[in-house]
Amino acid sequence: MDLHYMTAHAIHKLLVAREVSAAEVAEAVLARLEAVEPVVRSFVTTTPELTRAAASRADEAIARGERITPLAGIPMALKDNMCTKGVRTTCSSRMLENFIPPYDATVVVRLAEQGSGLIGKLNMDEFAMGSSTENSRFFNTKNPWDLERVPGGSSGGAVAAVAAGQAVFALGSDTGGSIRQPASFCGVVGLKPTYGLVSRYGLVAFASSLDQIGPVTRDVTDCALVLNAIAGHDPMDSTSAGYQPPDYRECLVPDIKGLRIGIPREYFGQGLDPDVERVVREAIGLMEELGAVVDEVSLPHTEYALPAYYIVAPAEASSNLARYDGVGYGFRVEGATDVVSMYMKTRSEGFGQEVKRRIMLGTYALSSGYYDAYYLKALKVRTLIRGDFDQAFKKFDLLASPTSPTVSFKFGERADNPLAMYLSDLCTIPVNMAGIPAISIPCGFSQGLPVGLQLMGKPFGEETILRAAYAYEQATPWHRRRPSLEVQQ
Repeated sequence: MDLHYMTAHAIHKLLVAREVSAAEVAEAVLARLEAVEPVVRSFVTTTPELTRAAASRADEAIARGERITPLAGIPMALKDNMCTKGVRTTCSSRMLENFIPPYDATVVVRLAEQGSGLIGKLNMDEFAMGSSTENSRFFNTKNPWDLERVPGGSSGGAVAAVAAGQAVFALGSDTGGSIRQPASFCGVVGLKPTYGLVSRYGLVAFASSLDQIGPVTRDVTDCALVLNAIAGHDPMDSTSAGYQPPDYRECLVPDIKGLRIGIPREYFGQGLDPDVERVVREAIGLMEELGAVVDEVSLPHTEYALPAYYIVAPAEASSNLARYDGVGYGFRVEGATDVVSMYMKTRSEGFGQEVKRRIMLGTYALSSGYYDAYYLKALKVRTLIRGDFDQAFKKFDLLASPTSPTVSFKFGERADNPLAMYLSDLCTIPVNMAGIPAISIPCGFSQGLPVGLQLMGKPFGEETILRAAYAYEQATPWHRRRPSLEVQQ
């Protein structure tokens, strides 16, 4: 029994039945982490003591005959842009390499209340800017399915850890596809919730109007369980929605008869790998066989989503990252002769190339004389994109597309071509621009590598997304596939 590869809900059943202890689960996952970390490299920081402490509390509760929560004693990990009190939070940047927050993010508090055990903090593209995790200032995380390929990004460490059995589940953040695209590349489930459903308090901001925290799990049931734990209003977050989320487990029924699914023709155009298209269309065909009503739909402003995103997101990043100046906390260059040179040298040495590129793009777009031409125009385009989705959802319950136009690519393949890298998020960015929810689920393989199916829903339509994803998952074997990692354990 490979405990490290089991789902949270399966482990919970074993714990309740006393067929296994939480301590045994913790040790199995920690042993797996130790065995595969030298080759996968998912973690920036590990916290085995916190994992063991949570397991001990769960076992003690079970021994007392208490009812435990579905996530009690479950080893989990966090993308390293979520604040953890007393545990280093680096954003995989030299700028925050030794930063230890004095408080926990709301999602961290909520998972702690559930009794989950933090196993560590996960590698990412620096400040969540990237699509391959190659922009980490520390090291490259590998795709467990092929160690010569990227895991995707920016939540590459999160998806690699779950795919490799180093954590039962993880939390990532999604600004333009940073949960869903790597989930597609590594064959796991990744959900980007509706903007405002999950608190952003304690998430180190990249683009405040786009960022959203979400679950990375092995199956849809675990996704619903984790979403139950982290969703809901937070008075500490001014962008948190005043919405009372339901119990998402209740929507997990394998029945989608009559569900109306739209296929956006713009997501099946130029740049889409033919074999990825084949796999995704086969998945949509199966959903039709399961009783869904499928038809084509147009989202006419899709072509403008990518350029609009790369105005809005860098502009917000330019503002958010202005706080990293070497004065209050974080990295400060030594030997500066005055304050101005200290600012300049600190930011020049503290930030990596991609972060500096986006700061400059954003600063330019917000500068005098260019604000109306770029930023304001991008906001108007964003409104049109949201209008496309609103119109489509008058006829359809869900929209379906590839998560990524291609499977995972090799390290260095797109490093010198930022535009090619940006195109990795072609199918995911419009979702963030519109603020709607979307999930990526495994739907097959191309060239021996996982392919993801993206399901997009109405605002706060997570129930419908999870229901459809669950029905598809129950009819297919893809979520049970595991990568073959040749390691000594």
